[in-house]
Amino acid sequence: MRIAILSDIHGNCVALDAVLADIEDNIDGGVDGYWILGDMASAGAQPLEVVKRLDGLTNARFVRGNSERYLLTGERPLGTPIEELTDMSLVPACVDICESFAWTAGALAAGGYLPFLLDLPLEQRLALPDGSRVLLVHASPGRDDGDGFVPVYNDEKLRAGLNGCDADLLCVGHTHWPQNFHFDGVHIVNPGSVGSPLIPSLRATYAVMEADGSGYRVEHRAVAYDLKLAEEAAWEMRHPQAEFVVSFLRGERVRPWGEPDVLR
Repeated sequence: MRIAILSDIHGNCVALDAVLADIEDNIDGGVDGYWILGDMASAGAQPLEVVKRLDGLTNARFVRGNSERYLLTGERPLGTPIEELTDMSLVPACVDICESFAWTAGALAAGGYLPFLLDLPLEQRLALPDGSRVLLVHASPGRDDGDGFVPVYNDEKLRAGLNGCDADLLCVGHTHWPQNFHFDGVHIVNPGSVGSPLIPSLRATYAVMEADGSGYRVEHRAVAYDLKLAEEAAWEMRHPQAEFVVSFLRGERVRPWGEPDVLR
């Protein structure tokens, strides 16, 4: 059994197409299924195209990300409603975020895909052929938001994040940072971000897991794609927050943690 693990596509269909082409062209025999770990459509310029591609995948399992919840509930990633009404410094960001999510929701509604998002679960649990217990979730057990997992966390913070895991393999996204490590008996895998890169190479990252009755192994992959084409899509689609979208593609939001060796 071979599974492709994707997360945080964020409406970047140029990057998603590059990843799907890499799977078809460079992985012998392709894959048997897909695990999609949320944040599929917002806040990029091609939300409908991305969701259509994903909906057409064979044997795909999905969990929702925080951005799917924001789209469907009207919740937003800043302060509480009271803070957003009383702290004037939050107003510009609130306006920007509301514009972006409204634009994305409109595109998905026009394509008939809001019911698809409504059906997404917070978590999925399954077992591999060797009996390993797997938890799929966007950020951390029981959560589609919050701090998630990043390389600089100390043991105390990692342990707190694993509360309620009850799995041998935890597959998460959210932080846009590829990771593959063991802690307190749990194998934590983050495929990174397909569409909103934070790593210095700005490549689209994902992971491939091979599993059989004897065990499993995970390989991280990084795919170069046409960043300029993805940037042009943001402007051509008149995305209300195009400047924010392209800031990722220009490398303006790269994190200071350095590039994981596995992606060099």
